[in-house]
Amino acid sequence: MKLHGMRQLVSAHGIQLTKSLGQNFLHDEKVIARIAAAGELTPTDQVLEIGPGLGPLTEALLAQAGNVLAIEMDRRLVELLRQRWPAGQTPALQLVHADALKWLETTPRDWRGWKLVANLPYSVASPLLVELALTEHGPERMVVTLQLEVARRLRARAGEEDYGLLTLLVGLNYEPRGMFRISAGCFFPQPNVDSACLTLVRRAEPLLPSALTAIFVRVVKRAFSQRRKMMVKLLRDDWPEEALTRAMTALGLSPQIRAEAVTLAQFVALTRQLAEMVAVQPGE
Repeated sequence: MKLHGMRQLVSAHGIQLTKSLGQNFLHDEKVIARIAAAGELTPTDQVLEIGPGLGPLTEALLAQAGNVLAIEMDRRLVELLRQRWPAGQTPALQLVHADALKWLETTPRDWRGWKLVANLPYSVASPLLVELALTEHGPERMVVTLQLEVARRLRARAGEEDYGLLTLLVGLNYEPRGMFRISAGCFFPQPNVDSACLTLVRRAEPLLPSALTAIFVRVVKRAFSQRRKMMVKLLRDDWPEEALTRAMTALGLSPQIRAEAVTLAQFVALTRQLAEMVAVQPGE
């Protein structure tokens, strides 16, 4: 769907796009094809698309995958999409009218064998990714269009300015792979930020057993609650200081270290140490 076609479609249906919903739709056919290609789709694949909008990426996904589950929050766009792909005539497409984040939080699902390929609504892209990334059985691949600054945070390393909570919460189960920039002119209407498409692949072997995920999340959230403060001072609100000192000493972490200098591997190791040393769960 080219830009002219998008303008006509929106005008014909009297749709006023809502900035608060992050409604910036890709219209560049080459970029859309490149995003779909990053999904490495096969005719047997099941694909989750969040925020299909006017459906340009949906069209590419339907042409390459076996089934597409598309979640759209805007009722007007849902009606438009149902006109484009009537339910009885397009069995490969399941269209859900819902707030995707709330739907994911309240509809537990096994996403093994699925792929997420989506131009995510920028206003909720980070929590959506965290929700899927921390799911015990998450998608095997996530190809997502994001604000460039969010994509950089997902690829950052310890010690870098963009490294932080999002890096770790998604990085626990996913490895960032290819990324390419997308210019603002590829969207309708044009956003005021730069964008990028990033591929995230689920780790073949988990860094932690699922039973320890909640502890890991608690550790990193507390550690990054005040970036400029020494990590041990923040963590002792939830764990006995003696256990913290022993765990950090065993890992060679200085008592003065800040969270931004601690690697993912070190946070994983610290989680294991605390789980072994402390009999009760944090906060109890």
